[in-house]
This record gives sequence, structure tokens and C-alpha cells, in this order.
Amino acid sequence: MNESILTSIKKNLGIEENYTHFDLDLITHINSVFSILTQMGVGPESGFQISGSSETWDQFMDSENECLIMVKSYVYLKVRLIFDPPISSSVMEAINRQISEMEWRLFVASDNSKALKGV
Repeated sequence: MNESILTSIKKNLGIEENYTHFDLDLITHINSVFSILTQMGVGPESGFQISGSSETWDQFMDSENECLIMVKSYVYLKVRLIFDPPISSSVMEAINRQISEMEWRLFVASDNSKALKGV
């Protein structure tokens, strides 16, 4: 699970790993989404940022955490809407609904996790 965050997002967007022209833009967008996740109570309490392809999903969240798969999808969808929004309004609406549902589920998972820890 030591998959690079930047590389996996690039792959989902259909960008070759060795094509680095958009890396700065993608890193900025990914970090914005990580800020949102931090505000939602997901991931490290102190926040998380990437600076290139060396940071991995395991560094953001324990690979045993059941939310990691949803976090990966959430980051991809949010970055896609910023970086390469769909032309079709119905596709945009469908993506926004998925994002909203994931946000709700991540909030619930974060609250449950805090309750179990006694926070």
C-alpha cells in the first residue's frame, strides 16, 4: 500500500506517471483536499501535505483504516472537479452527489473513531 499519492491521482486522471507538466497544479489541489479532510477530522490531526511523488497513502492514514479507500476516491473526485471538470452538467452533478455522500460518511466515521477513543 506504499502507493504514491501523486502518482495514483495522476493515474486516475489518465496522466502518465513520468509526465510532470501538471505536477505543481495537482500537488496544490491535492493539498487543498487534504486541508478539507483535516477540517472534517479525517487523517492526521496536524494536517497533511505532499510536496511530490514521495508521499504515500500510508503516511496519510493507516492502511488498516477502513476509510482509506473512500479517502482515495474522495481526493481523486475533488481534484478532478478542480483540475479537469466534466463538460456535462449531469456528470458534474453525479460527481458532486458522490462527493457529498463521501463527506457525510467520512464525518460519521471520524466521529465514531473519536467516540471509540474517548475524545
